[in-house]
Amino acid sequence: MNNMDLTNFEVVYSRPEALAIATTHYCPGCTHGLIHRLIAEAIDELGIGERTILVAPVGCAVFAYNYFSIDGCEAPHGRAPAMATGLKRSQPDKIVFTYQGDGDLAAIGTNEIIHAAGRGENLTVIFVNNATYGMTGGQMAPTTLAGQVTSSSPYGRDVELVGQPMRVSELISTIPGAAYVVRRSVHNIANINKTKAAIKTAFQVQMEGLGLSLVEVLSSCPTNWHMTPSAALHWIEDAMVPVFPLGDYRVAEAVTPLTKRTRPGG
Repeated sequence: MNNMDLTNFEVVYSRPEALAIATTHYCPGCTHGLIHRLIAEAIDELGIGERTILVAPVGCAVFAYNYFSIDGCEAPHGRAPAMATGLKRSQPDKIVFTYQGDGDLAAIGTNEIIHAAGRGENLTVIFVNNATYGMTGGQMAPTTLAGQVTSSSPYGRDVELVGQPMRVSELISTIPGAAYVVRRSVHNIANINKTKAAIKTAFQVQMEGLGLSLVEVLSSCPTNWHMTPSAALHWIEDAMVPVFPLGDYRVAEAVTPLTKRTRPGG
């Protein structure tokens, strides 16, 4: 076996250059690592690693900059769009993206993302929605489902008391400064491929100077959902997708040619 001739073998899988060699701090079954890889693959394929800057705020992905071989920085909780705005305006040749969770972007940072979209900031936002505050103990988030049990809603989310889950993609898609707003998921292979294509398109939208691009990704949190990793993926499909339908919510006319170029398998 040690003398096997490998010359006739083809490499079909390797670590993207934009993905650093690092030991993960994420919980078993968490899909943050998978989303990181999709981002890294898109960066490699577009050849933008040398000029890309990641902005990671407080949340499960607070150490996201440790997992990428690109420039990165950390923003205060909810303030990633503001920091990214400053970086992009002062260095317009850079590709700047934020990586934010639902507790960050849809709660303390709601004002930031709405006005970044309103200004048409030429940024890319990766919004990871796992319907909970993952890092701080699984409390109810703006995206927590009706009736969903969390550490701060032990009897389930009471919509009469706290309202319905916030649908971020639908909200941001109504703002003219947003050029590309889509919702994807990573609960199975087909949707993983669609998510990667959307991330790549979002970066291309920024490269073309078309305005703000946002990719919402439905993600699992087995630890705080108190599920096995496999069950958590099924819960995304069975419980989350009906509340947060997958699809394109805003695709500006100028973006359409880009989406054709980034179809899975195309």
